[in-house]
Amino acid sequence: MSDQMHLTNFSSDKKAWPVYITLGNLPSGRRNSPTSMTVLLLALWPIPPKLSKSSNTDQDQRHINADTLREVFELIFAPLQAPAHDGVPIDCADRKVQRCFPILAAWIADHMVNVTLHGIKSNVCPRCEVPAVELGTNIKVYPVRDYTIYYHDDYKNLIGETDHGDITPESLGIRLGQNVFYGLNRVSPSDLHKPDMLHTTYLGLFKHMMDWIQGFLKKHGQLETFDEVWKALPPYPAFFVSKKAYREVRQWQGKEMLNLGRCVLGVLAVALGQPGSAQLIRF
Repeated sequence: MSDQMHLTNFSSDKKAWPVYITLGNLPSGRRNSPTSMTVLLLALWPIPPKLSKSSNTDQDQRHINADTLREVFELIFAPLQAPAHDGVPIDCADRKVQRCFPILAAWIADHMVNVTLHGIKSNVCPRCEVPAVELGTNIKVYPVRDYTIYYHDDYKNLIGETDHGDITPESLGIRLGQNVFYGLNRVSPSDLHKPDMLHTTYLGLFKHMMDWIQGFLKKHGQLETFDEVWKALPPYPAFFVSKKAYREVRQWQGKEMLNLGRCVLGVLAVALGQPGSAQLIRF
């Protein structure tokens, strides 16, 4: 898993890119506990500065940055190549020694990080070949991305007609030679993409839902009631009690949005449970 992070505004707007590693068969409760030390920092390196799109020099520098990124990931993944191909003896929970094949099973990151690592355009799906104009429509079932075919010499100059229309690497959103996961033993790069719960659900869907709820309550004059119920929630083990109303908080963290998802339905039901005379009509 990986995510770019902002470090400081005082030293040329520096950023860093941490890469973490964990085991896939751990219970989520243990993995999410900071004291369990189940998620370890594997690598940390600075991010190249942003470049303009005008000059040829900047375009060359982009290719250099992409090649450097791929070489760095090859160095990180090198210890996995032999065990994934030949297997290694590992002591298992049943006290027996089994030959296991440790592989890279998933990569958790936000969409723009996946765009960089998979070498695709920002408006395409990292898993399948659905066109950008059909994202979210579910009109057709498109094939899963096969980078073995993409990187074949005959495919690099592909211009042909298929059941899905005229296709080229450009129309599929592919930047040839830039997928850092291609070449890993027993790994399909398109299967590595997993939803990022923090950005997709907690800071994405929940935030969009709360914006709609806030507008709905404001329209019907129940926003103040919602805020009062929200701040009156009692403490409970593993539940963070907010001291401010939802609209008073400028930036929400993932843990806070998780707590929000646990109680928002109950708070909304209480806020709408005693409508005034002006709200007795149907919404």
